[in-house]
Amino acid sequence: MRPRKIIVVLKGYPRLSETFIAQELLGLEKAGFDLTLVSMRRPTDAKRHPIHDEIRAPVLYLPEYLHEEPIRVLKGLIAAWRKPGFKAAFCAFLKDFRRDISRNRIRRFGQAAVLAAEWPDGGEWLHAHFIHTPASVTAYASMLTGVPWTCSAHAKDIWTSPAWELEGKLAENRWTVTCTHTGFDYLRSLSRDESYVHLSYHGLDLTRFGPYAGAHSNRDGSDSADPVTILSVGRAVTKKGYDVLLRAFALLPKDLNWRFEHIGAGEQQKPMKALAAELGIAERIEWRGALAQTEVLERYRNSDIFALACRIAPDGDRDGLPNVLVEASSQRLVCVSTDVSGVPELLKDGENGFVVPPEDPQALAAALETAIRNPALRQKLGNAAEDRVRREFDHNASIRQLKTLFENEWT
Repeated sequence: MRPRKIIVVLKGYPRLSETFIAQELLGLEKAGFDLTLVSMRRPTDAKRHPIHDEIRAPVLYLPEYLHEEPIRVLKGLIAAWRKPGFKAAFCAFLKDFRRDISRNRIRRFGQAAVLAAEWPDGGEWLHAHFIHTPASVTAYASMLTGVPWTCSAHAKDIWTSPAWELEGKLAENRWTVTCTHTGFDYLRSLSRDESYVHLSYHGLDLTRFGPYAGAHSNRDGSDSADPVTILSVGRAVTKKGYDVLLRAFALLPKDLNWRFEHIGAGEQQKPMKALAAELGIAERIEWRGALAQTEVLERYRNSDIFALACRIAPDGDRDGLPNVLVEASSQRLVCVSTDVSGVPELLKDGENGFVVPPEDPQALAAALETAIRNPALRQKLGNAAEDRVRREFDHNASIRQLKTLFENEWT
C-alpha cells in the first residue's frame, strides 16, 4: 500500500544536536514515505550537518513567537474557528492552560491554528518528535483537523513534562515510541494501554560510521611529549556534567600526562573555561566549538578515550542514550560515562567501557586513570563496544520498526 503523507512536527529544524532525528527522517524517506516537516523554530546553528542536505521534504516554519507574525496568527485562528474540531481543541487548550498558565501554552495553540490553516497538501498523518511542546502543537492540530497523530519521545521531553500531560498525550495518540528502556518503562506506567508504547533505539547509520581500519595509540600517560587524548562531544549544558568531568581531571595524579578536547557549543562553555582555570587544568584543555561530522569522526579516530559525565539536572532533564557514545564506540574508542538513563543499555562496566555513578568526580577520576594507564585494556573494551554497536545498534532496525508501525495504521 502506498504510504500516506506524514506531517512531522519538530521543535527546530535543522539542528546539529539532533542529527538522530535527521537520520530517521532520511531513513523514512528512503523507505518510501512522503514527508513534510513543520518546525516551531527557525535554525540557529552556524553549521549544517551533511545529512540535512539529503532530506528532500519541504519545511513549513510556524511563527516562533505569535506577536512577531500577528496577521498570520489571526488568519490561522479565524480559519481554525471555522473547523468542526475547533470546540474540542479549544476546550482541551483551556483545560491545559488552567494547569499551566503560561505564554508558552498560548503559543502552542496559536502555532497549531496556523498549522491547521496552512495545512500541507495531502497531509493525512501527524507525527511529533518530542512529547513536550511539539506534541502539544500536534495534539491541538489533530483535534482541529481530525487527522490522527503519533509521537517519538526522547529524553528531556519525557522527564521535564508533568505526569498529567504525558498521560493525556499517551491517551490521545495512536502510539508512542521512545529510545531508552528507562523512558519506555516510565511511559508505559502512565499509559492506559501499554501496547501503545514501543521501544525503538535510534541506532547509528553504520555506512557513515564505517569500521576504523587504523589503531588507537598505546599512550599510557607516561610521556609528557605525547599525552593521552581524552575527547568529549556534546553541548556545554548541565545534564552533560562537564563540571563533574573537569573536577575529575583535577583529581588525576600529577604524573599522568593527558589533554582534553571538547567539541560542541552551549551556554555553559564560558563558566566551564573559568572552572578549568580555577582548577589549574586550563592549559591541558582545547575547546573546539561545533565541528562538521567529518571532523568529529576524525577526532574519534585520533583520540584515546571518550568521556561524558551524564547526570540528571535539577529540573529533571537528562540524556537518553547519547548518540555520541554510540558513535565513539563504533570507532573502537573506549568510553567512560555514568550510570544514567540509557547509558547502561549500551555500556557495561568492565565489559565494553567504564561506567561510574553520576555526580562522583572521585569515581570518574579513578576510571579515567585506569583507562589512561592501560592501553591494552582500552583496546579490549573498545573492540567489545564496537562489536555491540554493529550487532545491536544499526539504525535500519529502527526504521523498519517505524515503517511497520505506520503501515499497520493504514491497512
